[in-house]
Amino acid sequence: MKKVLVVVDIQNDFVDGALGTPEAVAIIDNAAEKIRNFDGDIFVTYDPHYDNYMDTLEGKKLPVPHCIKGTDGWQLNAKIAEALKGKEYKTVEKLTFGSVELPELVKEVIGDNTAEITLIGLCTDICVVSNALLLKANFLDSEIYVDSSCCAGVTRDTHNAALETMKCCQINVI
Repeated sequence: MKKVLVVVDIQNDFVDGALGTPEAVAIIDNAAEKIRNFDGDIFVTYDPHYDNYMDTLEGKKLPVPHCIKGTDGWQLNAKIAEALKGKEYKTVEKLTFGSVELPELVKEVIGDNTAEITLIGLCTDICVVSNALLLKANFLDSEIYVDSSCCAGVTRDTHNAALETMKCCQINVI
């Protein structure tokens, strides 16, 4: 059975930058260890924004410029980048919280087979849950996992609420 790991947006601005939290900082070592020990196909998502961020709908609803492409905040956290060194992985720049391209890319890797797809990353309550639900909708017979020790939300309450939502949708929270 194919194994897939999706590393969601573990970028500097979500860890200790513009939208960082102590909870996000706290999951980095677990996430790096998960990546180092993973044997399978890896996808790494990025949340790219541009200089016009404040003029976008998201910028109007969340007026905190973050992950501006090319800035340090857009880069992967250094420990995550180090864990990925020497591993083959595909990057996915998402246009919104969930990537509609991600299921297509995973399909290219697993074909018509079932797979174990695990997600880790930031933020549990926005991009992790969005991508987990898209993957669940596209891979009905594959087991989808979210490793909660490698995820953090905007707040602890919304992190926990997202985990409960995913459990209700038959996503395995570990």
